[in-house]
Amino acid sequence: MTSETENPAQAPERFGFVAIIGAPNAGKSTLVNQLVDSKISIVSHKVQTTRARIRAIFVEGRSQVVLVDTPGIFVPKRKLDSAMVDNAWAGATEADAVIVLVDARRGLDEQVQGIIAHLKAHNTKAMLVINKTDLVRPEQLLPLSQKLNEAYGFSKTFMVSALTGSGVAKLKAELVALMPVGPWHYPEDQTADVNLRFIAAEITREKIYERLHEELPYSSTVETESWEEMKDGSVKIKQVIFVARDGQKAIVLGKGGQMAKVLGQLARADMEKAFGRRVHLFMFVKVRENWAEDPERLRMMGLTL
Repeated sequence: MTSETENPAQAPERFGFVAIIGAPNAGKSTLVNQLVDSKISIVSHKVQTTRARIRAIFVEGRSQVVLVDTPGIFVPKRKLDSAMVDNAWAGATEADAVIVLVDARRGLDEQVQGIIAHLKAHNTKAMLVINKTDLVRPEQLLPLSQKLNEAYGFSKTFMVSALTGSGVAKLKAELVALMPVGPWHYPEDQTADVNLRFIAAEITREKIYERLHEELPYSSTVETESWEEMKDGSVKIKQVIFVARDGQKAIVLGKGGQMAKVLGQLARADMEKAFGRRVHLFMFVKVRENWAEDPERLRMMGLTL
């Protein structure tokens, strides 16, 4: 006599990719961090903070799901912008499931309309996730959902607050169910498919956004120049912060180098938490006028033209 319920241990392994696309500042990185229950992606109130596709990983039961946190989709003006948008759409084409994340406060704005036009042109199956539901009145949500589903035939609709976690469990269960049968590609305890140098650079870049978001909005990038393992188990990290002008270098350094000191302290604390070890961080600030147009710089950031 067989059991009416399948033994979870005997269920087949499942593995797949989920791409999360949307306009800048829709909350993609916050949603990724909530789903993985770990800080993987840089989160800022400024738009376009995610530049490269970051793969975050979570395991639920017998399923391993890789979330592709893509850059926000917008009208590009620089090579950096074009590379970011191209990487976002590439993430969608490679995925087993696609989430279109929409800010509930903005609704069907021009940027979302552009995303929907691209989905229609490529006949892409996608689910709709309306985010930031905690920031609008509840009676606004159903009409918004209807309007968005009239604009495009989404397979399913979810209402979430990525910040508070409301509604995320239902979305997570749906993603797990959508993954195809297949072997896992990563160890069970791995939460990201990015190297430690990249994570270190992203941590420092986040601190720059947090402390200098008014003075230095999008004119900087961070590269981890060297990573040296020390005999006592600590790590020595050298980083370069690239800015576009001498005036921006002065902003990052601050009076008497105080701002750079604060940035270094904050970044080092987060790195030690993320890496579980002592970190010796050395930061340098250099001017490179056209770094956002330099293909080599873009490749080092994980972007391709």
